[in-house]
Amino acid sequence: MQEDQKLRSNERVAEIGPADDASLRFIGTIRTPWSDRKDCPRQARDDGPECQLIVDPAWKDALDGLEDYDRIEVLYWLDRSRRDLITQSPRNDGRTVGTFALRSPVRPNPIGTSNVRLVGIEGSVITVRSLDCLDGTPLLDIKPDRCAYSPKALPKTGTLDQPL
Repeated sequence: MQEDQKLRSNERVAEIGPADDASLRFIGTIRTPWSDRKDCPRQARDDGPECQLIVDPAWKDALDGLEDYDRIEVLYWLDRSRRDLITQSPRNDGRTVGTFALRSPVRPNPIGTSNVRLVGIEGSVITVRSLDCLDGTPLLDIKPDRCAYSPKALPKTGTLDQPL
């Protein structure tokens, strides 16, 4: 068992079998400077290092229009996280809370989300700041920031809200 998978005092696990009730399609891979969870920031900052979302070329055209946003939501699969904790002691200080009361990567369905600053897009590579996941993390989805109801620039004629 890896060091970060050992139980802390007061933590409990669910007795569950392997997950077999969903199918996801990874759309790419995330590149960050962090290869070990202990080095990865808990909540990334806008002045953190640039990271890349390497989108599978099959999805390149799906990026059209994304450059109009300052911030985007990135969803990713925390593939190295355990999936069976019911309660957690995140700071190992004796305080224990339920998994769903935390933003911990340890969850039944380890989907991570980050609201990141879009730096640029070149081909099918998106450069961002504010990620907090390990290098090689599978990319699930990309969406405009849920608080940004419109792009930073007015839409071009024939796009988004305007008919052709």
